[in-house]
Amino acid sequence: MPERKRITTPLTKEVVAELRAGDGVLISGILYTARDAAHKRLVELIEKGEKLPFDLEGQIIYYVGPAPAPPGYPIGSAGPTTSYRMDPYAPILIEYGLRGMIGKGQRSQPVLEAMKKFGAVYFAAVGGAAALIARSIKKAEVIAYPELGAEAIRRLEVEDFPCIVANDMHGGNLFIEGPREYRQKSQKP
Repeated sequence: MPERKRITTPLTKEVVAELRAGDGVLISGILYTARDAAHKRLVELIEKGEKLPFDLEGQIIYYVGPAPAPPGYPIGSAGPTTSYRMDPYAPILIEYGLRGMIGKGQRSQPVLEAMKKFGAVYFAAVGGAAALIARSIKKAEVIAYPELGAEAIRRLEVEDFPCIVANDMHGGNLFIEGPREYRQKSQKP
């Protein structure tokens, strides 16, 4: 198994440019959580020209609604949410500086085009591994929209958060390339 790339947030365009679909990564630094209700609010703020609860430039948003934290832990299980629900909002956030997104499932064409145009990357986290993923989260605090409960925006401090580059800024797409590579390998005698 190839060695995973270690990256630290905030992401620069140069770091994003080096990532390729299929790369395993370990992320350290700050991630922000947001799901569709929070995304809608962020886009509404942008459209009104109002200040966002955090600066998007170079940041990664993790699509997650974590479980409550058990005693002695910063967060409960924190598995990825299906990403397509954020697709109506992601292109404008990418245009305003978002460099990365973490979730599960494929992205729409407008999101992929925004990633190429503005330099962003989509990471896939493993669904079903929520408790293991939560081990990478060292601190969690709600920074906006507490009334959304699990869907509030949180600031997470992470160390070696594991994921895979699913879509890179060059058009690489693991959802297409992975099955193609598997078929080619399985057809060899």
